[in-house]
Amino acid sequence: MRKRSHATLGAAKRQYGANIRRLPALLLLSAAVSSVSAQPSLSNVSSSTVSRRMERRDRSASIRVDVQRVLVPVTVTDSNGRKVENLRKEDFRLYHDGVRQTISDFSVDDAPVSLGIVLDASNSMRTRIDSARQALSAFLRLSLSKDEFSLITVRDQPELLHPFTTHVEDIERELTGLPTMGWTALYDGMFLGIHQARKGGRDNRILLVLSDGGDNNSRYTISELRNIVRESDVRIFSISIAGRSHSIEELARESGGSTVHVRKLEDLSAAATSLSALIHGEYVLGYSPLNMVRDGKYHVTNVEIVQPANGMRLTVSWRHGFYAPVQ
Repeated sequence: MRKRSHATLGAAKRQYGANIRRLPALLLLSAAVSSVSAQPSLSNVSSSTVSRRMERRDRSASIRVDVQRVLVPVTVTDSNGRKVENLRKEDFRLYHDGVRQTISDFSVDDAPVSLGIVLDASNSMRTRIDSARQALSAFLRLSLSKDEFSLITVRDQPELLHPFTTHVEDIERELTGLPTMGWTALYDGMFLGIHQARKGGRDNRILLVLSDGGDNNSRYTISELRNIVRESDVRIFSISIAGRSHSIEELARESGGSTVHVRKLEDLSAAATSLSALIHGEYVLGYSPLNMVRDGKYHVTNVEIVQPANGMRLTVSWRHGFYAPVQ
């Protein structure tokens, strides 16, 4: 029997609040999207571990940091929202607290992900849910063999339909015949998704939100959710159908993710395919901070990209900062 969401959400909220500490091993981040800046997420790992991960090109999509080395994941898209490939280290400029840094490591990462799906199944989605299911099926079919997925639906309250699994057919089975009803507790669903992502078995943790609008029934406020996003290493990607939520778009930017707007239902599967490409391919920039100290304070990392001469405007998604470890 499935556990109802209000109990799951309450337990998750208590556990999350009890577990958040500013420990030396935890680096907390915020994020954004710009045509000239890009950023990272962290976890306290040794420089030797970082070097090994660079060599095998299998790292977290979050900034990983110790005092000696910072890894910054960067996603670049063109004016049509398509992933930009074949960039070089020389195409990026990287800054730490306003001071330009030398990019010592550069690679392209295609590591497996732990991806939590948050699907709006409220009453407003009743004419769109079939298209949403088809789009998610297309997205799942593009997954890597070691990707894992979970599924949360959002109505009056969020409900965890399936925990993380590498069997995409299990998620597709849950999507079959999914009813729509009630209001939209989207913020609560995203909180539950972030909490579940912490249980994922992959370093690269993603939340994919699919909805036709904003929130109208959550216990969490947007401010509370923003704080949780900044304290997590989860990137948010969202697909907005017809309507749009500026708050969700802002959260996606801050986390280092992005939002795709779909006006026609027939374009939904293409949007999901586009996001899959972004999620599974990113540049990773590594640097040794010239001015980094273990002070437990928030530090800003910026990345600029050299715009091409052909006039095409490039956009970069990134995390804008992190809390340094303390002594």
